[in-house]
Amino acid sequence: MSASYLAAVLLENQKVNPLFRFLDIRLIRAEQGEAVLHLPARSSLCQGAGLIAGGMLATLADEAMAHALMSVMQPEEGCVTVEMNIRYLRAAHPETTTALTAMARVLKKGTRMAFVSADVQDDQGHLLAAAGATFSFVSRPS
Repeated sequence: MSASYLAAVLLENQKVNPLFRFLDIRLIRAEQGEAVLHLPARSSLCQGAGLIAGGMLATLADEAMAHALMSVMQPEEGCVTVEMNIRYLRAAHPETTTALTAMARVLKKGTRMAFVSADVQDDQGHLLAAAGATFSFVSRPS
């Protein structure tokens, strides 16, 4: 992924990542194989029982891992998630949690695949979920 994408997505009113705009995710940093993403907690992220949906934690973790990997990729490389696992360790409720943070790091980058991990925490530092994923490199369309 190009450095220009990472520079553009870091801007406060970025327009290069529609998912981030839709969910109000903010990339805090992505450099040297690590990334940090921030997501404000709100009731629109909840499932029927009033807790923040596990899928939201998974999405945040997946995006953090992808951006950590992008920070060490060549401009002509793209990446896709091949598989991902996640362990949910603690529930998050928007009345007591104001923000979610995902921190990811590249564990190993090979020539065809990469292995990345991420933790998702609430604003009090409680670990909510731990994830891992395998990414495959793909050619970017010209």
